[in-house]
Amino acid sequence: MKFKFLFFALIFAIQVNAQEFKYAFVTDTHVGGSTGEEDLKRTVRDINNLKDIDFVLLTGDITEMGTNDEIKLAKSIIKGLKTPFYIIPGNHDTGWSESGGVDFIKAFGYDKFYFDHKGYRFIGCASGPYVRMSDGHIPRDAVMWLEDVLDKTPKDMPLIFVNHYPTDNSLDNWYDALDRLKNYNVQYAICGHGHANRALDFEGIPATMGRSNLRAKAEIGGYNIVTVSNGKVEFAEKTPGVEGSKLWRTINTNTKPDTEGLLINRPSYHVNTLYSKVKPLWKYHSSANVILTPATNNEIVVIGNSLGTIEALDFKTGKLIWDFKTKGAIYSSPVIYKDRVILGSGDGNIYALNVKNGQKIWQIKAKKAVLGSPIMVENIVYIGASDGKFRAIDVNTGKIKWTFSGVPGAIVGKPLAYNNMIIFGSWGRKLHALDINSGKMIWEWDNGHANRMFSPAMVTPVAKDGIVYIAAPDRVLTAIDASNGTTLWRNATTTVRESIGISNDGSEIYGKTMNNEIVAFKTGKVDEGVSWRLNMNYGYEHVPSMIVANGDEYVFGTKNGIVFSFDPVKRNTNWAYKIDNSMVNTVNTLGNHLVLVATMDGVVTLLNSNSK
Repeated sequence: MKFKFLFFALIFAIQVNAQEFKYAFVTDTHVGGSTGEEDLKRTVRDINNLKDIDFVLLTGDITEMGTNDEIKLAKSIIKGLKTPFYIIPGNHDTGWSESGGVDFIKAFGYDKFYFDHKGYRFIGCASGPYVRMSDGHIPRDAVMWLEDVLDKTPKDMPLIFVNHYPTDNSLDNWYDALDRLKNYNVQYAICGHGHANRALDFEGIPATMGRSNLRAKAEIGGYNIVTVSNGKVEFAEKTPGVEGSKLWRTINTNTKPDTEGLLINRPSYHVNTLYSKVKPLWKYHSSANVILTPATNNEIVVIGNSLGTIEALDFKTGKLIWDFKTKGAIYSSPVIYKDRVILGSGDGNIYALNVKNGQKIWQIKAKKAVLGSPIMVENIVYIGASDGKFRAIDVNTGKIKWTFSGVPGAIVGKPLAYNNMIIFGSWGRKLHALDINSGKMIWEWDNGHANRMFSPAMVTPVAKDGIVYIAAPDRVLTAIDASNGTTLWRNATTTVRESIGISNDGSEIYGKTMNNEIVAFKTGKVDEGVSWRLNMNYGYEHVPSMIVANGDEYVFGTKNGIVFSFDPVKRNTNWAYKIDNSMVNTVNTLGNHLVLVATMDGVVTLLNSNSK
């Protein structure tokens, strides 16, 4: 019986190796960029002229900014392929997306795939990030999907793993994929993101990064032709319109790499031993990513996840009380007012639910996704959407008080109510100030950048003595006259990106720099430079997690799952606690040493920084 099993296994392996086929490997097309459309059209025409291509893999960054118009344009070009294609999004398709990635799924029908071809199984996974700047991250629901696909896969079946990011620490949860994949017969992996042909290795799994389809400094762009044949895989660069291709890499799939002595890195939680007083009172792991700040009334905690589910947890235990399902991903941080919780959804609705039982009280339909976070001033909800509109809504009746329709880009951040104004940014390059009572424009400001990626969209403004402070992705701390929107000063010396806070007395602005340091600036009409610096040794940092006061301490999160607290008087680190290895959203500080935190991977926890 054992002999028969080995015999048929050998026959199966021989049959697999004997089935030669070719596919096109296209990545980083960036439709919406300067040459993306033309370069992709050339590649599609070129592939259609090839007679021996079985299918096409497109591995992310299909568009430049993930707008609905860019996705529609890209799809219209890609649909011109005469061979089947399989596609996944990249960070440019999701990170600045006006729909939170929903439009990509609507256009192409999925954001992950698997299929079998001539004895091989191809598995493609989405990898974000979504709506916020952060490291790549395979969504929690996608990890669960991958596990389910692998459970259905024979252990000896040859696999090819497809992702936009390299499956290394370019993804904050690379190990979630690798630790599962290494139990199977993975032949190789492919990825994009780096815009260059490159031979890689993911902990013993041979991998190939493909060049961008963009021409860059050349006259014409390019892609790869992959040939799978008897015991080897060949990668050859192809220039559209030019005969032949240039072989640049061969992987021998009959020989497994020697991984003995290979150093396997995994995230360290050593920091939690250094501050033993910091303890989670409870943890809850949602079924999908959570990319927002949890709300609480000290009885119930409310979150939303990327599958569109709003969840309410018991404040004392973290146990699920109720849930409410929407039809779009949720990136809108909820706000609780009396008996109701208000937030937006990627399905294009603003919801008010009963905070005790999750029953819908009212909803307002926008024309596009609602990714912006609401704030409450008295009984009015203020919230922006991706349809270019900012709305003021009576929280009791759900009736719209006023609508401002002049926003040129998606609104994804949290507004500031200050001096009878509502101040907010968008991906349309502008910071807007509206009259809080009428919704009329008072002023708008921009930082002079033509590139939308430097827009003040994810800023959370703070203000003191008639001055508004922000730090956009241009890495410049800016002071703006709140009365007219003119720039008072800009300081670019410290690389503060989006994440700032203000002291309790309003005398200082705190900024989280992109490398290790917290910096302080005095508030005022004149830039006096950096008042002081505190090296907190958090490493490279680029996620928008604002600095929030919790009594006399100030708290913020990082891209690798660590929450930090510092004392601006003593100028030292109070404590740090690592929850997981993904982005920490802006925290909700509750006083009495309590901090409510959610991470991108869907972990929600209540931290006590002074446990006994």
